[in-house]
Amino acid sequence: MPGALLSPLYRFMIRRFGKRYDYDIGYMLLLLDETPSLMNAFNGLSKLSGYRKKAPVEAYIAAKLAGVGAEDCGPCLQLAVDMAREDGVAGSLIEAILAGDEGSMCTDSALGFRFASAILARSDDEDAARAAVRNAYGEAAVVELTLATQINRVFPMVKRGLGYDKSCNRITVGGRQIDVVRDAA
Repeated sequence: MPGALLSPLYRFMIRRFGKRYDYDIGYMLLLLDETPSLMNAFNGLSKLSGYRKKAPVEAYIAAKLAGVGAEDCGPCLQLAVDMAREDGVAGSLIEAILAGDEGSMCTDSALGFRFASAILARSDDEDAARAAVRNAYGEAAVVELTLATQINRVFPMVKRGLGYDKSCNRITVGGRQIDVVRDAA
């Protein structure tokens, strides 16, 4: 049982992650305690959720924030914001993405945001948004932005499924509280 053998290491890594981001890791510890052999797969999912080689970071972050924002009202979205800041994304750009203000986004983030929003809403614009990403960055970027949007939704969904999504909070970017605009869909 490889997961069980690695449980102390996983527990250390999870606790370090929680402390680093001031993030409630209770659901991760539950996963570890109840299904230790699952942790290799869960870690793989974490790696997959961050895969980016071809898509510009701004497009990737826009897709990721749209995906997480579709499922979460606080802690997971805040975590994604904090990670975006670590990736060097400007606070003003993050705010524009969370507000859905394409006019204040750079070209790359607006393209990533439109793509993610279209696939999240299953809108009629989905094919056009996909084609725009493909034309701008190539097919690999379509894959990367799809994963950024969809895989990052899994974490708040797992958290919700396990009963650990009991808190909503205002999102802060650079110490400033902001409002997040959500689609009615």
